[in-house]
Amino acid sequence: MKEPVVVIGIGEMGGVFTRGLLRTGHPVYPVTRNTDMNEMAKAISDPYFVLVAVGENDLHPTLEKIPTNWRNNIGLLQNELLPRDWQTHKINNPTVVSVWFEKKKGQDYKILVPSPSYGPRASLLEDALTSLDIPSWEVKSEQELEFELVRKNVYILTTNISGLVIGGTVDDLWYKNEALAREVANEVIDIQEWLTGNRHDRDKLIEGMVEGIKGDLEHMCMGRSAPGRLARAISHADEAGLAVSKLREIHRAQK
Repeated sequence: MKEPVVVIGIGEMGGVFTRGLLRTGHPVYPVTRNTDMNEMAKAISDPYFVLVAVGENDLHPTLEKIPTNWRNNIGLLQNELLPRDWQTHKINNPTVVSVWFEKKKGQDYKILVPSPSYGPRASLLEDALTSLDIPSWEVKSEQELEFELVRKNVYILTTNISGLVIGGTVDDLWYKNEALAREVANEVIDIQEWLTGNRHDRDKLIEGMVEGIKGDLEHMCMGRSAPGRLARAISHADEAGLAVSKLREIHRAQK
């Protein structure tokens, strides 16, 4: 029997990865909100992999409670994820996947573009996703991983925040409101560069965003998380001293 894998958070996304991991032959042990992780860590003291599949709002509280003997084989897949998120918790060299497929309750997953991953267990995640016919690929360096995480953040934040203005689909956003999309995207990139401490190729990031848009033109811009994403973006901009005048205009209009 292959080594055990722990999945923390068995929601829609956690369920997809659990299915794929089971297909690779690894026994999977789920952690729910009612699970005592410290007790489980006594029984599963050296898991091959611990995938944290909670929502982004639950990420930091969950990482604070990860048992010490699980911290060496962590996997992360949350939206709005950046290296500072795991570095804050002194988690070194995690396996990270930038998820480019959507999974909603009562529906099967919908793929936008292949999902990149990086880290010690990246090949395991690639095998798990391949078993479900979900395309994925491994990046070659931490720098490439950071770019891919920023790229996904630009897509999510730009479409969500712009959706607060226009509603509709990403098709409507890019092909009828490109100027708005570019203005929002550039201010989002300003924030992402401050959060990462690195400059990024803006044209390439926007090209990557557009690739995601074209992957599912009927994808709705604005989900339930959009107001929260905008509020976090404004909070980061305040901390960084960034003008982000368009984001602030949109934020004022929501009050």
